[in-house]
Amino acid sequence: MTEKTIHFSYKEYTSVSELEPADAALLQSAREVTRLAYAPYSHFHVGAAARLTSGAIVKGTNQENASYPVTICAERILLGNAAMQYPGEGIDALAISYNSEGENDHPISPCGMCRQALLEYEGRTDHPIRLILSGQEGRIWVIPAASLLLPFAFTRTELETSTGK
Repeated sequence: MTEKTIHFSYKEYTSVSELEPADAALLQSAREVTRLAYAPYSHFHVGAAARLTSGAIVKGTNQENASYPVTICAERILLGNAAMQYPGEGIDALAISYNSEGENDHPISPCGMCRQALLEYEGRTDHPIRLILSGQEGRIWVIPAASLLLPFAFTRTELETSTGK
């Protein structure tokens, strides 16, 4: 038996004023766009803003549905917008924020489905996506690549290996 460990490093900032100006602006954009989220059931409004390799900014918000499985997260809406508007272009940084009826002062992390979608987008553009995670105020986490959030990911490699392609 061999025991192995997986770990990664990330940066934690105490406020937006500590970020580089471009990252601070991107996070502010994610915070602001939460107002466009459609979350009548959970009242958990999520906004995402991405800076592409060209410098273009793309945004997304969560869109709920009474049939909860039909709900779409802000991250996946953003990825769809980026893929359609800027085909094949990588994402340098993606800021995610939220606004809820409770506390809004700590970072949140993408759900499992969004982690998989982010990992796939990194793979198809061959470009890591640096994540900037925060609430409307308070601490901010900066993670160097979205793929770090899903260390044992199921990827194209597994499909190709299992099908012999």
